[in-house]
Amino acid sequence: MKDSKELLKNENTLDPKNWSEMRELGHRMIDDMMDYLQNIRKQPVWKKIPDRVKNFYDNDIPLDPQNIEEICREFKEFILPYNKGNVHPRHWSWVEGNGTPFGVLADMLASAMNANVTIGDHAAMYIDRQVIQWCKQMLNYPKSATGILVSGGSIANITALIVARNNLEGKNIRKEGIRAVDSPMVLYCSTETHSCIQKAAEVIGIGTNGVRKIAVDDDFRINIEELKRTIEIDLSEGYYPFCIIGNAGTVNTGAIDDLDSIYEICRQYNLWFHILGAFGALAKLAPEYAKELKAIEQADSVAFDLHKWMYMPYEVGCTLIKNPDAHRSAFAVIPDYLLHHERGLASGPEPINNYGMELSRGFKALKVWMSLKEHGLKKYVTLIHQNIAQAFYLEELIKERQELELLTPVTMNIVCYRYIKPGLSCDQLNTLNKEILMNLQERGIASPSYTILNGKYSIRVAITNHRSRKEDFEVLVKETIKLGEEL
Repeated sequence: MKDSKELLKNENTLDPKNWSEMRELGHRMIDDMMDYLQNIRKQPVWKKIPDRVKNFYDNDIPLDPQNIEEICREFKEFILPYNKGNVHPRHWSWVEGNGTPFGVLADMLASAMNANVTIGDHAAMYIDRQVIQWCKQMLNYPKSATGILVSGGSIANITALIVARNNLEGKNIRKEGIRAVDSPMVLYCSTETHSCIQKAAEVIGIGTNGVRKIAVDDDFRINIEELKRTIEIDLSEGYYPFCIIGNAGTVNTGAIDDLDSIYEICRQYNLWFHILGAFGALAKLAPEYAKELKAIEQADSVAFDLHKWMYMPYEVGCTLIKNPDAHRSAFAVIPDYLLHHERGLASGPEPINNYGMELSRGFKALKVWMSLKEHGLKKYVTLIHQNIAQAFYLEELIKERQELELLTPVTMNIVCYRYIKPGLSCDQLNTLNKEILMNLQERGIASPSYTILNGKYSIRVAITNHRSRKEDFEVLVKETIKLGEEL
């Protein structure tokens, strides 16, 4: 190798030359972020990125070192002010949590440890395992079940569906692929089910045509009778049903499917019962939802996010699988370089990559572990209750104003409404409400999101925000009406 001797005479590292300077900068960065979070209520929820800033994002890769003080200045000028906004008390877009200061510090510690948490005998593996046990305890899921922490709901659901697909009796899907099944495989979910299920179906090989989207009732819950009819039709026409997905809180309205009835149908037809509980599964912690969500305990698998209604910093989701053998057999591969040893670094807990796709994973369990210890589960239950109460409070505020229309009754933590004005057609109202929404965001007032319900454009408020207060919803209602009149 050219100049190899010279290179070894002057070996390089990425550690700082001046540790004191790096330490002092780190202290200032923590102070800056704590100030940012402490004072976030004073800031706009969202700011449009100016063209000059977007131009900055197009810079070429740096070839030579830059001063770290200048790099931090660029962060504060070009990145931090244009955050997505989900740390703000009036961010209610999609379903997104907003993190905590201690969670920020936990992620910093995890980054400093820089552990690859899939294999080996080291502390992060045991903390990961303990967090999975805690997740099972939260949902009263069997202690014998297995689970895995993933990036979020999309990967959590696809992980569960891979296990469901590979668990067909007498079929070796891992070896032969889906051609091991003579008939086209199909799964069932409501039309309100999150689009990640369609993506998952495409990835696992059954395709979009293998997803039977069942109509919903007036409360946006899956139509049980149509579900049964569709299964019977598919069986008569030679299809291979293998899974039903029940929603524990749909993304549009927060509707909870009749999970008990779905469970009975799964038992009747020997189908895998999966629950998509991205945020709503954790409502099981609230006593008033415990009965409606008790079927989670009977499900073959459940997927949910901890960065939503557990307010953890992004990213961390979870998949739980009731049958540990089915879970392991869907993913385990043990090449020579991953053999388990009796002692040394290669001993310890069973490798996590035997239960999922990833062989490289960060220490995402640490922020969950530290945050749950910081606040205790009871505090999280209180906050879930608080968000639900805020949704019903917003519902009442909307009902009190003739300028606003509630588009579906509130069932949990999602509120869908629109501004109305006599004489305007549905299309005109749709256009007007879209403008109201964009103005709410562009003026930094609030950041709800949107959906279409029965052809009506809806301003959609999904409340998984521990920083929101009653006054924030009062501002939302007041400003929605003000913008409606103005526009």
